[in-house]
Amino acid sequence: GYCVFHSVGKYLLKKLVLKNPRTRAQIEALLQDGHVEELRRRLLSRMTFGTAGLRAAMGAGFALINDLTIIQSTQGMYKFLARSFPDFGSRGVVVGFDTRAQEASGCNSERLARLTAAVMLCKDIPVYLFSTYVPTPFVPYAVKRLGAAAGVMVTASHNPKEDNGYKVYWHNGAQISSPNDKEILKFIEESLEPWSESWDESLSDSSPLRRDPLREICHAYMEDLNSVCFHRELNTKSPLKFVHSSFHGVGHNYVQQAFRAFGFSPPIPVPEQKDPDPNFPTVSCPNPEEGESVLELSLRLAERENAKIVLATDPDADRLAVAECVWKVFTGNELAALLGWWMLFNWKETHPCQADMGRVYMLATTVSSKILKAFAQIEGFHFEETLPGFKWIGKKIHELAKTGNEVIFAFEESIGFLCGSMVPDKDGVSAAVVVAEMASYLYNKNQTLHQQLQNIFEVYGYHISTTSYVICKEPLTVKRIFTRIRNFEDENTYPKSSGGHRIMHVRDVTTGYDSSQPDNRCVLPVTKSSQMITFTLQNGIVATLRTSGTEPKIKFYTEFCAPPGKSDISSLEEELKKVTNALVEEFLEPDKNNLIRRST
Repeated sequence: GYCVFHSVGKYLLKKLVLKNPRTRAQIEALLQDGHVEELRRRLLSRMTFGTAGLRAAMGAGFALINDLTIIQSTQGMYKFLARSFPDFGSRGVVVGFDTRAQEASGCNSERLARLTAAVMLCKDIPVYLFSTYVPTPFVPYAVKRLGAAAGVMVTASHNPKEDNGYKVYWHNGAQISSPNDKEILKFIEESLEPWSESWDESLSDSSPLRRDPLREICHAYMEDLNSVCFHRELNTKSPLKFVHSSFHGVGHNYVQQAFRAFGFSPPIPVPEQKDPDPNFPTVSCPNPEEGESVLELSLRLAERENAKIVLATDPDADRLAVAECVWKVFTGNELAALLGWWMLFNWKETHPCQADMGRVYMLATTVSSKILKAFAQIEGFHFEETLPGFKWIGKKIHELAKTGNEVIFAFEESIGFLCGSMVPDKDGVSAAVVVAEMASYLYNKNQTLHQQLQNIFEVYGYHISTTSYVICKEPLTVKRIFTRIRNFEDENTYPKSSGGHRIMHVRDVTTGYDSSQPDNRCVLPVTKSSQMITFTLQNGIVATLRTSGTEPKIKFYTEFCAPPGKSDISSLEEELKKVTNALVEEFLEPDKNNLIRRST
């Protein structure tokens, strides 16, 4: 075994690390010390496209993000795009990047973006390479506006600081999904030998085919925010104060500009987190979804400044967390209820003819709250679910647009929101300023966001949900857990109850089984590459277990959907907690499987 790794390691030293002395040192040290398992992990597998493109730790090896794997990925993508678009040579690609960097491997997002550009430029493909870091949604926005064939964003979003990623967008601005992702992977496998000019980072400066779209895209994006701004006059007079944290990422300048575009005074930035820092020094993890524990600096500043609302964008500014004094941190599902209500309220205000409602849609991923479904049933618009991941929402938006329909709001529970139709992807910048306008409108009527959320639940029914996870870094353990669930009491039999409640239906998107359908076949597309099983219980609770597409986590989601009029919240919450705990203990067996529980 060691001989194999020695020869593969030598190949890497020749192809990758002669260009990057730091990754060379990593492989040499592993070879020298005989770390066979670590070499096996790095060299015997390749990254695959998950819910957010390619994502992995930075470092040497085919399974990690580094100069070579980015070049190989882009060479494969070039071949795929050249085959897919006869006019590829005139349309070109958009390339953006965040501010991630790692000293140990010499990898940083800007360099990886410049190498991505070099691969395309050396084949005479025009490249719109942003000259500085941008929010992730700027890339799909630019792809659509500039008519590019595709886009690449080098980012790992809210992942730990060790990670980076390569997110690919199709010509319609949506993230690539099946079967295109599989096709690109096939072309990558056929493009492993780097072309000599692929390493030439300087092409980004010297090639006449390189354009910087920053000024045009930023100006156009801020102008297009008008499509989701409904109360500019009220905004200009609003006394409400906002605090914004960009979580050491890219969001500060862009959120400030978005507030000005809406007529607001800019939000108060959290000074310690305002500027990019790839080490994320003030937070235990750079994910605002973790709630109060990572929002401490924001909440403290808001109290000092007498600000009522805290807004936190994640490091690549495609997601948004919101808290309201004193201090209610909203879940992604709660924020979606508020934003869905707000977008519908304003749509109705500007469309007095109710007949138009027939072409209005809202979308959510299947693990997210069913609150939009409750809206749709009462209000008469359309609601559809997709698989987890905004790439599926983007694909559905494109399909619906082709038939003259309009998606006015879409979300995923992990604080990803899309208000309007500017970008077919989640967007923390526009969501931040839309929340600000909604809060300003409500406070002008002496109502808080939390009070409005209760109003929504009273009209459409209480939707109480829990979302959490356990960490599992062993793929074999994950496989064993889900195999056991599929053969719970006997071969090919799923569990019949959980927490003392009968399980009425089981949907297994991994295998394509759905007991609620007449033919037992899933309506959602089958995704064999990830695990996801949903249980519908007799008491109305819907529970899902799934593997994360970006992190070594098994996520679990439970929701109690009560009909309008049922308002005994404490009993609903108690019942949900009981079922959630039973689901985790009975099906995941955290102690037996050495799973790491989420720290609270």
